[in-house]
Amino acid sequence: MHAALARSVPMGLLPPSPDPSVDPTLVTPGPWGFVAIAFVAVTVILLVWDMLRRIRRGRYRAEVREELDAEAQAQAAMAATNVDDQDIDPESDVTGDGPTDAPRTG
Repeated sequence: MHAALARSVPMGLLPPSPDPSVDPTLVTPGPWGFVAIAFVAVTVILLVWDMLRRIRRGRYRAEVREELDAEAQAQAAMAATNVDDQDIDPESDVTGDGPTDAPRTG
């Protein structure tokens, strides 16, 4: 496969062949490589945990905000339906001195 690829790609664009003197099964990252990868893994886990916590907190806040808005709308609707339909001064209507819909004649 490497030979077929080498024929189809111009020289200089392919990476150099691996050194045959180094056994690839013996090359390891060592303890510092393990520490670096472990650090990255722990950091990613902590960041995901924090992100999920923030998303959950935002979702709870949105739910509470929706509940408060619904309560405010219900209270506004209740206040609108509890309007007093009585005249402001019902006693003046009894005596005939209150406002009427007919124009006054002089």
